[in-house]
Amino acid sequence: MCRNIRMLHNFDPPTNDDEVREAALQFVRKVSGSTRPSRANTAAFDQAVDEIAAATRRLLDGLVTNAPPHDREREALKGRERHEKRMEREVRIRTATA
Repeated sequence: MCRNIRMLHNFDPPTNDDEVREAALQFVRKVSGSTRPSRANTAAFDQAVDEIAAATRRLLDGLVTNAPPHDREREALKGRERHEKRMEREVRIRTATA
């Protein structure tokens, strides 16, 4: 799973269209293997982003939950903590084999 794609469901305030589009863009970049498509592929790339963003918006609008909304700052903090643990593991692995 692409680490740049974030959970978008059940936030207060709700996820906005810019966040949905950013997630769609990250997905298309990952799948295509390209951060910026060539001119020949731009139309297909942009269409994929639009379609995935629309499907994501429909999904988010259709989901229901009884759980309390997530706090964006807390989720960001948890993400930073996961990143730090990953980096610590990487350092241990690299220094153990060096």
